[in-house]
Amino acid sequence: MSGSYWIGVDLGGTKILTGLFDESLQLVARAKTPTEAEGGPSGVFTRIGQAVDSILREANVDAAHVKGMGFGIPGQIEPHTTTVRFAPNLNWRNLDVKPHLPESWKWPVVLDNDVRMGTYGEFSHGAAKGAKHVFGIFVGTGVGGGLIFNGELHHGFNGHGGEVGHIVVHWRKGTTLESVAGRRYQMRRAKEMLDDAPKRTRKDWKGVDLEKVKSSQLADFYQRHDPIAMQLIDDAARALGAGIASVVNLLSPEVVVIGGGVTQALGDSFIERIWELAQKSILPDAARGMKCVPAALGDDSGIIGCAAYAKSKLGGN
Repeated sequence: MSGSYWIGVDLGGTKILTGLFDESLQLVARAKTPTEAEGGPSGVFTRIGQAVDSILREANVDAAHVKGMGFGIPGQIEPHTTTVRFAPNLNWRNLDVKPHLPESWKWPVVLDNDVRMGTYGEFSHGAAKGAKHVFGIFVGTGVGGGLIFNGELHHGFNGHGGEVGHIVVHWRKGTTLESVAGRRYQMRRAKEMLDDAPKRTRKDWKGVDLEKVKSSQLADFYQRHDPIAMQLIDDAARALGAGIASVVNLLSPEVVVIGGGVTQALGDSFIERIWELAQKSILPDAARGMKCVPAALGDDSGIIGCAAYAKSKLGGN
């Protein structure tokens, strides 16, 4: 196939999503592969290279027609470079990605934080399309965020703009939003709560590996009115409501997009509860005309955002 193409890579702690997009940013081919970060960056980039080869073959696209690639990485990125400052889920520190990229890749590569890329995807092609001021918050293993100001992705002075998961929601204890609403941290709390839980509740959780609980499992416990899950989800909703209210009062976005695995698993009622709680702490009329909506692109928000952002930065318009 001829024409111009863009690639988006969403690198997560457990899986890698890779997408090939045409000039109008329609998805042409998609691949999913495990991250297996414990093998080090070389192994990760070998798997990414194989995924890219796979989607190019599937779409019958010559690599010469690829104009650029956007890369979303779950961590801090040194602005305007290919260096990852810190990616905790991958155990990467001060890693320059460039030497690990396959030599066969002749196209330019743009790196950014994965949640910023998810926010950009929702801004450019999803739930916030058409808006100029967007706040995206994604709730999964942790809690991340992204900001669009005047139609541009906001990085801030040192490149950390949008790190909403690190908002402090309990000043005396130093408790962050992520430590209440992120699934990994919720499971740590679940372990503590189970130690003092009634026998019946402990029996329901027996055999569950808390370190490997998925969002769908947590949602299932919640929908069965399990007291541990209900407490965790209620606390998460309250913390997220407080965090979103703080951002709305400070930055006045036009659209708030809520996404991520936990949010998807719990459904629209969870988002409605978060927004209901947020509005109690938002200044009078500050939310007038504002929308709070679920992310529309699902797992593809990252790869779409990566490809769209690469195209915008590399002159593809």
